[in-house]
Amino acid sequence: MCGIVGYVGKRSAAEILLNGLEKLEYRGYDSAGIAVFTGSEINVKKEKGRLVNLVDALKENPLDGNTGIGHTRWATHGAPSVKNSHPHCSMTGKFAVVHNGIIENFEELRTNLKNKGYVFASETDTEVIPHLIDSCYKDNGGDFFKAVSQAIVQLEGSFALGILCQDEEDKIIAVRKDSPLIVGLGEGENYIASDIPAILSETRDVYLLSDLEIAVITKDSVKLFDLEGNPVSKEVFKVTFSENAAQKGGFEHFMLKEIHEQPEAAANTLRGRLDSSLKLHFAEMDSAVMGKIKKIHIVACGTAYHAGLVGKRAIEQLAKIPVSVELASEFRYNCPLIDEETLVIVISQSGETADTLASMRMAKSLNVPVLAITNVVGSTVSREADFVFYTYAGPEISVASTKAYTTQLVALFLFAIFAAESKKVVPQAEIDKVKTELLNIPEKLSQTLATEDAIKELSKKVFKEQNMYYLGRGLDFSTAMEGSLKLKEISYIHSEAFAGGELKHGPIALIENNTVVVAISSDGDLCAKMASNIKEVLSRGAFVIAFVNDATKATHEDCNEQIVVPTLLPLIAPLASIVPLQLFAYYVAKERGYDIDKPRNLAKSVTVE
Repeated sequence: MCGIVGYVGKRSAAEILLNGLEKLEYRGYDSAGIAVFTGSEINVKKEKGRLVNLVDALKENPLDGNTGIGHTRWATHGAPSVKNSHPHCSMTGKFAVVHNGIIENFEELRTNLKNKGYVFASETDTEVIPHLIDSCYKDNGGDFFKAVSQAIVQLEGSFALGILCQDEEDKIIAVRKDSPLIVGLGEGENYIASDIPAILSETRDVYLLSDLEIAVITKDSVKLFDLEGNPVSKEVFKVTFSENAAQKGGFEHFMLKEIHEQPEAAANTLRGRLDSSLKLHFAEMDSAVMGKIKKIHIVACGTAYHAGLVGKRAIEQLAKIPVSVELASEFRYNCPLIDEETLVIVISQSGETADTLASMRMAKSLNVPVLAITNVVGSTVSREADFVFYTYAGPEISVASTKAYTTQLVALFLFAIFAAESKKVVPQAEIDKVKTELLNIPEKLSQTLATEDAIKELSKKVFKEQNMYYLGRGLDFSTAMEGSLKLKEISYIHSEAFAGGELKHGPIALIENNTVVVAISSDGDLCAKMASNIKEVLSRGAFVIAFVNDATKATHEDCNEQIVVPTLLPLIAPLASIVPLQLFAYYVAKERGYDIDKPRNLAKSVTVE
């Protein structure tokens, strides 16, 4: 979603802000701006479009100062434009604000502020915030802290805020609720940011703000308070991953780098949890708690939802516990039948996905235990869940998720094994087969990457298509859904995934001469059925690309193209099957000349509902 950076110190604030915003470009944005103290005044510069537009504008008219805030916006209220860009200022220019999130009661606040004489210059929900702070500032005798604390209790919705006050030129106040924000600690300088990569080149010591904690930041100090002004004590979080982990490392795009990092990411997720003697070390959850669980809801969005579909099969097959998989944006509104014997598993790469957080909080309000699977240590979901499984994929910069997905699958397989050994309802030998297969996954993923050259050539044959359809049966249907999502995310080709058996119930009407159909077939038991579905589309002139393994390739020799991946147990096969589909989406998008790491209209961390 939107990105925030703030700086107070002795160096050029504009330079620090622009460098930080560049590191947050992966979050998706449509405009950018900064506010900097130049002398005793706050000056603002904003531009629509890419950050480079703002950089060029500042070359012509620089903002020289040592304190400032910056923002990249992803439009929610109001079209992308300069007037709707952040920072937003109060009428007099006394306050400047950058904001991530959505203010749900902004219409009511706007009406009240208009009645007080405030004039609005934008269409955004954010603009109510500087005007509201200005109003509270007057009511509190010019006390910056009290004005902010009084204003934020009137805001409904989610927010991460960085705020400047013209009367206190060496100070930033920051606060968050349901939207991520961190404070970076330096020597004679300090920072705020919506994500660690923004300030990783400057510091590794950060405070992870909790909801409604207010940080008062100067160049020499960071003080944390609650809403009543009581001091808050918090441990410094040490960032351990390298700055290079957030850079491209010689690859043309972050997405390609992250596809190639999947063997290592899978190994890191397995490390310390499953050893060579096949002993599981699942310290993330108590087996006594697991013993009481009679049903499971997996709640997630997008790619994480597709991981949940695979997890459902693994848990049901190994632990014999009924599992439902639900979109987080729908879960709360479907009157879910959950109680203390239900486990809710929430999956979020960033740990800040708004819909997933809301679902988790609803479950917790009903005393339902929650297990979170996330990639980000210290994220909101990790702090609020009862149990946390960190995937250790490392920073994932590209908007289109790849290594986060495969590590989520590894996490779900490990959980399924844990649940199975807690319940003891299937033979241990069956569980040990899955364990053995998982231990081999890093090597198998490395072998799968060997398909890259063939896929690169294949993409040149089909990149001009406007429609593609994906087919799969069983777990291959879940893989087809994720492969289709990757294609549409970055190539903008219309794509849909269908269960093979459903083809004749409507979708086959879409097939005509040279329609591209991508078929996934990794399960020998379903291979013959899948072959029938493929013949149905071949007979209608489709161009079929089959992603197969050694156990299924002979059955699909009549396909126009084949990509062969390593053979795995059908239950584990989605880990290998998805990699060539990620590469396929990448190279098709590359042939089409699109901005792969920052696809249009999308954001990495969706922090609004």
